[in-house]
Amino acid sequence: MTTKSFQEVVRSRQSVRQFLSTPVKEEVIREVLENAQYTPSNCNTQPWNVHIVSGDKKDELSKALLRANEEGNHTPDFTFDMKAFYGQYGERKNAHGKAVYEAKGIAREDYKGRQQAAAQNYNFFNAPHVAFLFMPSFGDNVRVASDIGMYGQSFLLALEAQGIGGIPQTSLGFFADTVREVLGVSDELKLLFGISFGYPDKEAPVNNFRMGRDPIENSVTFHR
Repeated sequence: MTTKSFQEVVRSRQSVRQFLSTPVKEEVIREVLENAQYTPSNCNTQPWNVHIVSGDKKDELSKALLRANEEGNHTPDFTFDMKAFYGQYGERKNAHGKAVYEAKGIAREDYKGRQQAAAQNYNFFNAPHVAFLFMPSFGDNVRVASDIGMYGQSFLLALEAQGIGGIPQTSLGFFADTVREVLGVSDELKLLFGISFGYPDKEAPVNNFRMGRDPIENSVTFHR
């Protein structure tokens, strides 16, 4: 396998929204997990608790999530409000949503089509695998959640280095009780988000657009 530079890995990674059904070999998944395990964490607490779901269990979970979504049975462990984004953050969110729906050929006024597209989160965009990132609860959870976020980035970059695509999905955290019930996870562990992963369907239009990034001058201040 050709080794990519870090710059190639971090800049070529993108969120994949349509996967091939081809499973990833277990030894490759284990290598990805071994690499992600080196993620830094506050006081080396290593608070991530990761559940990899594949095969029949993934199909069972998908059916349960689709049912919970249809019934509006939301049970998030953490709040999320799309309307809370303001200014440039809201503008970026809106531009991203517009690009995704345009790539899928869904018009803004097509409410049913948008609902169906959103529901694809719960069949994991046809990915053969999905990782659920659970965490223990300490204090206000901000430090723990930041550690899980760093782990998620390590995991995504480790996938990309192997030629495997992934997509972090906040929406999978909206049904935390459903996921815990199907997977037999303790209520003591809180679900932050999930990552569907597998080999990208390179022919899918939704995988063939890229969102830009602001120049660093817009987000970085140098003090000398």
